[in-house]
Amino acid sequence: MRLFVALSLPEDVRERLTALGNGLPGARWVAPENLHLTLRFVGEVDNAAAHDLDDMLSAIDAPSFELTLQGLATFGDGARLRVLYAAVAPSPALLHLQAKVESAVMRAGLPIERRKFKPHVALARFKGDPGPKLGRYLEERSLLRVGPFPIESFVLYSSLLGAEGPHYTEEVVYDLDPLRVA
Repeated sequence: MRLFVALSLPEDVRERLTALGNGLPGARWVAPENLHLTLRFVGEVDNAAAHDLDDMLSAIDAPSFELTLQGLATFGDGARLRVLYAAVAPSPALLHLQAKVESAVMRAGLPIERRKFKPHVALARFKGDPGPKLGRYLEERSLLRVGPFPIESFVLYSSLLGAEGPHYTEEVVYDLDPLRVA
């Protein structure tokens, strides 16, 4: 089973982000139902590890909070351009939750994440350089702001890779504490 922990996005946020999906040659746009903010990629695990992970994630006690997406950016550039993403405005509550998720993953006996957490919502993936249109695209959308919107839960997803792209399934939804708002 291939797993990751993420924040699902409200439908209106996904609609706003999906509306950005045009004007870049070679972009493979993320399907609206797949838009999310990854807190921790877990990878392939067996059923026992998945059960242990669920136990640890269930024990997380964190407040609900609001999140804002602000601006667009890319991972990589030129021939090494990989991803166009919506950036996340600074959020101590998000960082707090992500740290708790990382701790839960480690307590479940899974390997530590070596990469620094960079909160983002992937919008498109690239196989090649879209050329000068990327600069114009980013410039025209530089003032993008979506939110604030409520974050009231986080999700353990499974991922099945297919010819048309990945298919994500919500395995478990973990509620955040609505009485404690960060």
